[in-house]
Amino acid sequence: MASVSPVTTVILARHGQTDWNRDGIWQGHGDPPLNDLGREQAAALAARLAAEPVEALYSSDLRRASETAAFIATAAGVPVLLDSGLREMDVGSWTGITVEEARRRFERSEQPDGETRDEFDARVVAALHRVASGHRNGRIVVVTHGGVARALQRHVLGEGLPLLGNGETDAYRYGERRFTRVD
Repeated sequence: MASVSPVTTVILARHGQTDWNRDGIWQGHGDPPLNDLGREQAAALAARLAAEPVEALYSSDLRRASETAAFIATAAGVPVLLDSGLREMDVGSWTGITVEEARRRFERSEQPDGETRDEFDARVVAALHRVASGHRNGRIVVVTHGGVARALQRHVLGEGLPLLGNGETDAYRYGERRFTRVD
C-alpha cells in the first residue's frame, strides 16, 4: 500500500483596507493602519474563517496585515506569528505616493527602486515554503498583501490573477514541497 503524502491547506488572506488603498497610494513597506472599512473587512474575514479549525496563523509584520490577523486570532483562538518575509514588495521611493505621482516623478522607470519582481517573488515563495512546511495535514492562514498573493499565483500558475480584494482569500494545498491552487 502506497503512503499518502501529508497535505497542508494554506489560506492566503489579504489584509483589510487602509486609507492608502482607498486613495490609490503605493504602500509597499509603508505601514498605514486599517481604516474603518478595513476593520469591518477584517472582522468579516475572521467570521468566515472561523467555520473551520485553524492550526496556525501567520502574518506579515506590517500593521495592516497584523491588525487583520488579530481579528482572526481572536475568532480562531490561535496566536499570530509575525514573519517579515510575508511583507509586500518594497517599492522604495514610490512608497506613500499615488500611481499618477510616481508616473510624473519617475517617468523613465517602469519599476520602483526597491525590490525587483524576481527578488520579491523569490523572497515570498521562500517564506511561504518555510511557513507551510512546518505543518502537516493542517489548515493554516497567512495574512498578507495583494502583491504576495500575486507572487504565489505566478509561482504556481505562471501568471498572476486579478488582485485579491481587501479581506479576500485564495486557497492552496502544500505537499511534497509544492503548492497547488484550490479552485
